[in-house]
Amino acid sequence: MHAKSDSEVTSIDASSPPRSPRRPLYYVQSPSQHDAEKMSFGSSPFGSPHHYHCSPIHHSRESSTSRFSASLRNPRNPGTSWKKIQRQLDDDEEDEDDGDSRGSGDLARFYVTCFIFSFIVLFTVFSLILWGASKPYKPKIIVKNIVFEKFNIQAGMDNTGVPTDMLSLNSTVKISYRNPATFFGVHVSSTPLELYYYQLKVASGRVKKFYQPRKSQRKVVVVVLSSQVPLYGGVSVLGGSEEHIESVAVPLNLTFMMRSRAYVLGKLVKPKFHSSIICSLTLRVNRLGKPLNLTHSCNYT
Repeated sequence: MHAKSDSEVTSIDASSPPRSPRRPLYYVQSPSQHDAEKMSFGSSPFGSPHHYHCSPIHHSRESSTSRFSASLRNPRNPGTSWKKIQRQLDDDEEDEDDGDSRGSGDLARFYVTCFIFSFIVLFTVFSLILWGASKPYKPKIIVKNIVFEKFNIQAGMDNTGVPTDMLSLNSTVKISYRNPATFFGVHVSSTPLELYYYQLKVASGRVKKFYQPRKSQRKVVVVVLSSQVPLYGGVSVLGGSEEHIESVAVPLNLTFMMRSRAYVLGKLVKPKFHSSIICSLTLRVNRLGKPLNLTHSCNYT
């Protein structure tokens, strides 16, 4: 080999075209798993980029590398993944809460239903006990006597102008009423007291409503009277006896019904007591003004 002279070297360099300068090399490393977790859980991507020395890539990938680096520096939705995870966790918690609340609500409704049913049953049993306990305490009613104060028959005419005998009568009935109940009072009312001569009503009277406290009694006085009642010959016992009226005896019936109602538990338990009374008596005109004992002359049902 012959060493080349300086002139040859100069000629070779002059004849060879000039070489373009070498392009710089860039080194990019993918983020590690730890760095990716930081970025996915909302860590700040705006820090200075880390430079790592790894395998080189060509300058032609500069644009894609720049875009990747920019995407790391400026992510569009930095908290999207965290929000999705958090939303899923919240949904799961809400489902669990809904299940728990639904179960507790059903249990509460069951307890309320059982309580209401038990209360109704117990209240019904208690009411029946009170109702049964009140039945033996039926009021005691006794018609004591009746006093005929006036008995008069005279000729007259009815409302249509038909002539007939007209009867006027005035009497007073005394009744003993006793409430033997130990834990309730009673409200008392009565049908009209009526005096009948067979089927002919000759007088009537009314009892005022009253309240009788427990374990107490009273005397009820009722005026039974009539005025100008047409007889139409109905009282045959009077036939031909107008002149001897003092010796007349007229059979009569006194009828009425007394109603008693107790409010043991308000209006929920209110036992009722009815007493139908029929008394047979004889009106003697010569005994006007004197009490006629009826203690043993009445039938109570």
